[in-house]
Amino acid sequence: MAGSAGTPGTPRVLRAMNDRAALDLLLEHGPLSRTRIGKLTGLSKPTASQLLARLEAAGLVLATGTTEGRPGPNAQLYEVDPTAAYAAGLDVTPERILAAVADITGRTVGSYELPTPGRRPAQPVIRQVTDALDGAVKAAGLARDDVHRLVIGTPGAFDPNTGRLRYASHLPGWHTPALLDELAAALPMPVEYENDVNLVAVAEQRLGAARGHDDFVLLWNEGGLGAALVLGGRLHRGWTGGAGEVGFLPVPGTPLVRQVTKANSGGYQELAGSQAIPRLAREIGMSSVPSTPYAEAAATLVERAAGEDTVLNRLLLQTYATRLATGLASLVSVLDPELVVLSGASLTSGGEVLRALVQAELEELAASRPRLVVGDVREHPVLRGALESALGTTRDEVFNTSR
Repeated sequence: MAGSAGTPGTPRVLRAMNDRAALDLLLEHGPLSRTRIGKLTGLSKPTASQLLARLEAAGLVLATGTTEGRPGPNAQLYEVDPTAAYAAGLDVTPERILAAVADITGRTVGSYELPTPGRRPAQPVIRQVTDALDGAVKAAGLARDDVHRLVIGTPGAFDPNTGRLRYASHLPGWHTPALLDELAAALPMPVEYENDVNLVAVAEQRLGAARGHDDFVLLWNEGGLGAALVLGGRLHRGWTGGAGEVGFLPVPGTPLVRQVTKANSGGYQELAGSQAIPRLAREIGMSSVPSTPYAEAAATLVERAAGEDTVLNRLLLQTYATRLATGLASLVSVLDPELVVLSGASLTSGGEVLRALVQAELEELAASRPRLVVGDVREHPVLRGALESALGTTRDEVFNTSR
């Protein structure tokens, strides 16, 4: 029907497009005046005034302060109302659940950490999730019903065909068939589930080293070795959600690992995963190998090797770089990405020194030569990606003024 909300080109749709453009500009630039919004959107002053009045009445923007230090009268400034909506994210590992709540502008307003030690969960997963979320909600001074959307990041991936968690046998309690239905019944907001490394890629694409890139591979090495594949600006998850589980990749330099899902490991994991670094350090004769958990020990060893130029440190880094490039060469040969982002503590702790070594090795092993960069999002990147993912969908829904 002509004039309906969904008809392209109608005044309502055009107004909604202008509204969204203005809201995105306010998110990107912070408080702006009516004149500045008009210039950035190409709207006339009267139209910009109408737009701001409409968004203010809808509870999406609010007046905040005035311009100062310029000739003439001070101009009223506007910003996105941070209380227009809230989104939440969870980062789940076998050891703990990190939870956070962000307002619509992306500012974290509450966070909470729930320890979950032990091979068997001390309490049901439903209780763990709700307790972690409630802790972050309480820290934000909100109620559970205030959260518009929740994104949960886990190792592995939930199979879209069965709803079962795959590739993460080390995550206790998360493999029951009815888990997703039970979580949906326990929580008042829509819940999405995403692989943890995919969420790191979301964070890097929106906030970090992959901004402006539509095709890139993110290689993650911390508790496990994994990758995220972004093709044409979208995450490639595969048929079962297992795209990017590169730890299972057979590679030269290590014996074949069979029954990989039962072993929860594979050739590339055994060759270049975090657990291989302390072992390598001992093999080459290093005496001061940390006794901390392997992921922490690996990051310490790599950081030390990158900062102190000794024969053993150079050997550790060079061997590690060759192992990393061995698996990357297979990914690059198939995907031909524009960019490779190195993330996770066992990679980022090596900084530019390790990056340059891996780049040089990859150029010897692969036909194409993508640019390697170190990830920029260092603090809780999985959680940050979960929040960014939840905020993206929340903004699409809340900022839609065509309804």
